[in-house]
Amino acid sequence: MPYIGPPAPNRFVAPKAATQFSGDGSTTAFTLDHAVGSDEDILVSVDGVIQEPSVAYAVSNGTTLTFTAAPSSNSGNNIFVYYLFRTVGTVSHPSNNALQASDGTFSGSLAIGTTSLVSDAKLAISSDNTESNIFLERSGSGKFDVAIANTSGSLSFKGGSNQTTVAALTEFMKIDGANGAITKPLQPAFNVTNSSDQNNLSDNTVLTFDTEIFDQNSDFASNTFTAPVTGKYQLQLSGRFGQLDKDSDWVRVELITSNRLYLGTIIDPGVFGYDPIYWSFNFGVLADMDASDTAYLQWGQQSGSNIADKDSQINFTGYLVC
Repeated sequence: MPYIGPPAPNRFVAPKAATQFSGDGSTTAFTLDHAVGSDEDILVSVDGVIQEPSVAYAVSNGTTLTFTAAPSSNSGNNIFVYYLFRTVGTVSHPSNNALQASDGTFSGSLAIGTTSLVSDAKLAISSDNTESNIFLERSGSGKFDVAIANTSGSLSFKGGSNQTTVAALTEFMKIDGANGAITKPLQPAFNVTNSSDQNNLSDNTVLTFDTEIFDQNSDFASNTFTAPVTGKYQLQLSGRFGQLDKDSDWVRVELITSNRLYLGTIIDPGVFGYDPIYWSFNFGVLADMDASDTAYLQWGQQSGSNIADKDSQINFTGYLVC
């Protein structure tokens, strides 16, 4: 009878329901004709003996059938694979539609805004925009808690250009899950001294420091601290000077930054009536510094002879406060 539409096909073509292989006594891996989702989705027979799933064989990547032991050699097909359930297609969520769910659990890794996921991350978020922000908001009063469930673990903040693994990134800050201690390995902090005395100081002589006790972010060099970021820095001098000339009107240590002069203890040696053998100088300042600003110490003296000595045990220290 007549009908409207394209001509009807004269036959149906059904996918293969079984795949056959020949064992050679050494090969353990075979490629299936159809993808399956689990070991139980196929029935496998070797030499007429049904094989136990996940024990005698396993399926990986959907199409790779691997036997625990190589099937025996046979001139004909002695391996039969019957497809009980086959993967015939996948369904993708439309990219322009929101994914709505009241709850749920991801069993694998999740990538947002990226086509690649570093190998050791469970969650990866990236963006091609200038800024990638994570924004948390809740209505009403309350708070957001970030919990470390394992007390032997920690919460780390890392960065760097290596996006292959999280482990390869540089650690900026870590919160210890056992005691709550916060460590910042790159936080600017230094403590320097000198290997020998610096003798016969004159006015405006830069004080030398050639030995680093520590310099956590490598910001101290050539007797000078360079601020890596804009902030408030606690800078301090502690130690002693000797052979102060009593004929000087005054002597002092000066801390000089790129935008300010800070004066430490000022001494008038003349009040002693003799040249003081030693005198301790201790002072500290909270200095406002911009990124790339520098800070160094120098000796100040008005009149008198240049006979003052800086003891080798003097320390110049500093760290970023905020």
